[in-house]
Amino acid sequence: MEGTESRVAIALTTAGSPEEAERIARALVEERLAACVNVAPGAVSIYRWKGEVSRDEETLLVIKTTRERFPDVRRRIRELHSYELPEAVLLPALDADPEYARWIEESVSARGPR
Repeated sequence: MEGTESRVAIALTTAGSPEEAERIARALVEERLAACVNVAPGAVSIYRWKGEVSRDEETLLVIKTTRERFPDVRRRIRELHSYELPEAVLLPALDADPEYARWIEESVSARGPR
């Protein structure tokens, strides 16, 4: 993996409550779509929706996955989420510790760790 672009990526979404966030996080990890999900309550989001500016308290999810698994991550977020249009954004990891990247890739692999 050294010397090549990492397949590891970080996906982001928010949830309307810590309980919803934990439910989504657990499903993503149990289904091997994510190696780890950080659940960070206390985020304040100010956004434009249907022509109005709104403010909500949300819980941020930081999802460690791979670029290849993101379409499935996005699909599951939409299936599990209470929002009409949940955030599902992928940020490529330009560089990652090779051992950490390997752990993420093995964790989201159907066959699991070697």
